[in-house]
Amino acid sequence: MIPAAFDYERADSVDRAISLLQQGGEDAKLLAGGHSLIPLMKLRLARPSLLVDIGRLDELSYVRDAGEHVAIGALTRHHDVATSDVLEQQCGILSHAAAGIGDPQVRHLGTIGGSVAHGDPASDLPTVLLALDATFLAKGPDGERELAAADFFTGLFETALAPTEVLTEIRVRKLDGAGWSYEKFHQRSQDWAIVGVAAVAGSNGEGAAVALTNMGDRPLRARGVEEGLASGSGAADAAARADEGTSPPSDTFASAEYRKELAKVLTRRALEASLRA
Repeated sequence: MIPAAFDYERADSVDRAISLLQQGGEDAKLLAGGHSLIPLMKLRLARPSLLVDIGRLDELSYVRDAGEHVAIGALTRHHDVATSDVLEQQCGILSHAAAGIGDPQVRHLGTIGGSVAHGDPASDLPTVLLALDATFLAKGPDGERELAAADFFTGLFETALAPTEVLTEIRVRKLDGAGWSYEKFHQRSQDWAIVGVAAVAGSNGEGAAVALTNMGDRPLRARGVEEGLASGSGAADAAARADEGTSPPSDTFASAEYRKELAKVLTRRALEASLRA
């Protein structure tokens, strides 16, 4: 299908992008790589009156060791996240998950910030960032603010970003030897995950964090699993609680009941892999 009519502006700075968003009002949208937004526009599920193109803001494309954390520019391409030596050494789960997104074309054009800001519960990186307790930096007319991953994803394709804010940076903790795993099930390698599970755990499961992909209207923490591990349950027993508090969709790929059982299986695998590391 053909998108509805829209105006187009290319921003040469973050401040210019913010100004254009203010002029465009609530119907203005940012365009980064476009692999999330453009398909929705073609289906007319998204009908922005103005597209503000920030895809060429090179200052927002980087991966840096920032001491206590790793800083990632919001316009860093999935390919660059996947191949970053800093992330491979300090936060391998993120580079691993990025390497499994879509196909090479998607990974070379899609951005980590675009994936996060789009708020799709079937996306891999938001789930991984939720498990990592990542921090997001956003800049708007009133300056810069920080948002915790736990507060960022608010609903289906909805986030805590204001209409006139630009996501500029993502900060993730260094894992310092903690085990990790991201397990997902999909029909083809480039497909969205039917279910995905991100697990990060210290020795003996200490401080374990588990998050779920496509098990609700946003990425979810598997609190039942985390509570089970904290109380001394093994991986299998803790994983049996993976569906607690979830509301997965039923669609042409899988029923909600199937997803709930699949989440338990993938959670067990992710926990076993992370605890072995």
